[in-house]
Amino acid sequence: MLDVTGVRSSGDAAAAMAEQGLRRRIWLCADDYGISNAVNAAIRDLILRGRLNATSVMVVAPSFQRSEALPLKMLNVGAERVAIGLHLTLTAPFQPLSAKFDERHGVFLPLKETIVNAFRGRIDTEAVAAEVTAQIAVFVAAFGRLPDFVDGHQHVQLLPRIREAVLLTVRNAAPNAWVRQCGRASPWFKRLFDRKGLFLDMLSRSFRARAAEYGVATNTAFAGTYDFHADTPFARLFPRFLDRLPDRSVVMCHPGFVDPELQRLDPLTGLREQEYAFFVGDTFPNLLLSRGVALT
Repeated sequence: MLDVTGVRSSGDAAAAMAEQGLRRRIWLCADDYGISNAVNAAIRDLILRGRLNATSVMVVAPSFQRSEALPLKMLNVGAERVAIGLHLTLTAPFQPLSAKFDERHGVFLPLKETIVNAFRGRIDTEAVAAEVTAQIAVFVAAFGRLPDFVDGHQHVQLLPRIREAVLLTVRNAAPNAWVRQCGRASPWFKRLFDRKGLFLDMLSRSFRARAAEYGVATNTAFAGTYDFHADTPFARLFPRFLDRLPDRSVVMCHPGFVDPELQRLDPLTGLREQEYAFFVGDTFPNLLLSRGVALT
């Protein structure tokens, strides 16, 4: 994934590959490794089964320790099973690693306030850069190497001013890493029904332009957003993520088991177990095969 590529023609590329009988290679990335031991165990299990090929690590989470990094790191011994990235975290209820970062009562600001500050130009880019640097350093200490890629918890890497600090810091500190953009490949009329996705599409246009300007690689396209309602039928929703998805795209997911630590830190709980059940079942690999998709 070394090309900085827009998504405007990605649907045509996917169609061309299908006509030629070629399989599209994607990253299926489990976010939030480190948030709790139960989530970590579920992600590692799916990697061992060959059902995931990427995961991003939340190094600021209280449950993340080197003891949790080691079993993930060991999965790549002998043969590389999984790309391991940094899940950059800049929002509550987590605590910053850098003393320079703006915080309230020892924790990051909530997401809504972070978004407002970003669009009003109230983000201290030097503080963001210091925090990104600190989180990369913890990742290196835990895994003994730089991250393969960098993405953001709650997509914070896409926000104005934050994106500049993230891209420049990654370029300097982890020059071989790619950074996640969240522009989708689906036709425009299908995007209208996903407000979250539309917002990410808008942010990603500027993000891709900045990444290209700074010489930072990104994924070609993105999928995986949905409203996290308890009654969401994930198994019926997931096939839509693969529609028109081009080679070297990222599909975001959040599989996991629920434990008290996850319940304390994040409202996304039961749906993680639903996602895990889908990925561990036989329907998932058959779906990839029928759609001409492979985990790269």
